[in-house]
Amino acid sequence: MKTIDKIPTNKIQRASKLMTTGVKVGGNYLKYYGKKLVNSETTKDELNESNAEDIYDGLKNLKGSALKVAQMLSMEKNIMPKAYVEKFSLAQFQVPPLSAPLVRKTFKKYFGDTPESLYDTFNAESVAAASIGQVHKATKDGKNLAVKIQYPGVAESISSDLAMVKPVAMKMFNIKGKDGDKYFKEMEGKLLEETDYLLEVEQSKEITNACKNIPNLKFPNYYKELSGERIITMDWMTGQHLSEFTSTNTNKEKADKVGQTLWDFYMFQMHQLKRVHADPHPGNFLVDEEANLIAIDFGCVKTVPEEFYLPYFELAKPENINKPEIFLEKMYALEILKEEDSPEETKFFSELFHEMLSLFTQPFHSETFNFADEEFFGKIAELSNRYSKDTEIRKMNGNRGSKHFLYINRTFFGLYNLINDLGAKVAINNYKNYL
Repeated sequence: MKTIDKIPTNKIQRASKLMTTGVKVGGNYLKYYGKKLVNSETTKDELNESNAEDIYDGLKNLKGSALKVAQMLSMEKNIMPKAYVEKFSLAQFQVPPLSAPLVRKTFKKYFGDTPESLYDTFNAESVAAASIGQVHKATKDGKNLAVKIQYPGVAESISSDLAMVKPVAMKMFNIKGKDGDKYFKEMEGKLLEETDYLLEVEQSKEITNACKNIPNLKFPNYYKELSGERIITMDWMTGQHLSEFTSTNTNKEKADKVGQTLWDFYMFQMHQLKRVHADPHPGNFLVDEEANLIAIDFGCVKTVPEEFYLPYFELAKPENINKPEIFLEKMYALEILKEEDSPEETKFFSELFHEMLSLFTQPFHSETFNFADEEFFGKIAELSNRYSKDTEIRKMNGNRGSKHFLYINRTFFGLYNLINDLGAKVAINNYKNYL
């Protein structure tokens, strides 16, 4: 893959790149409507494929938060068209890496020395490149190491990138009024945290130490003396990326083992630590030959405050969902319903979230749950599709719920999808054995 010698870092350069991408997308729509006039049965499949291709090509050279948002959207299998999911998922693994001179320049800036001087061996060609950084293989004192290097200018461009995509996102998700700013501030804060590699090393050590008793779960060691604000050095871990494992594995026992480990890892964090790895995409996990799960990235960690945790998980219980007075109380506690809502809004959103929660919380209603159940995921897809086309929703303010929903829901949807891809059946309360 061709390497990159320079990344656009200032606001004008990045806006220009996004504008060029917008022009291409506009051209794709003109072609689509032209074909639609000639043939009324023309579908949006070709349009989606062209748009996904052009948007991804525009974002991959910008890197940073613009590409990170695409990566996040690739996990929304029940919301985004298939073409977008397939193309944006490449942001996890397949983006152009930095050139060797730019890598050396980054080391000189943060360590005052070249990578060849800091390590016994250093492979200048990256082995993986994603949205915020790329990984190189190195050795030192007989240890195989992974060295993660952040792309130049990523941290500095986050706020301006989000400002550029905000108008589009507000229209896409029907967010109205200044109250919607809380979601963008939450995303901005988390993305900025992901660029702080010193914080990532501390989070990695804290969570891996707390979760060390969970069986079949492995983590790399982190080397503080070879890490800094834009570079992390850790053990090189051997295994398949989770998506590779799911696409090739035919052993149901191994799939269940990996799925159970994933579930226990997340439930332990959520209920015991009240802090959770909030970026559950396949590129952040490996599976070794013994079907052990390896977690390799802790850049995005979400703290779950008690005032959100309690009502959120109380609504996972059917007896609370189905008692109107308790259900309404939790709706207000989670900021889904507001005191200023009209009777029409209160009724509409109460019914909407009752239907959604009754479905989404089903895994918590029994001792075991089979995430290979296509009927369950089919209902989620049908519900998402139905409400995405609901004209009543478009008339109302779509910014519903606490800002904490943004990353907690992302965590659960990501987790559900990963275990569904595995086709695994899990014991829901097994994590309690490790509390």
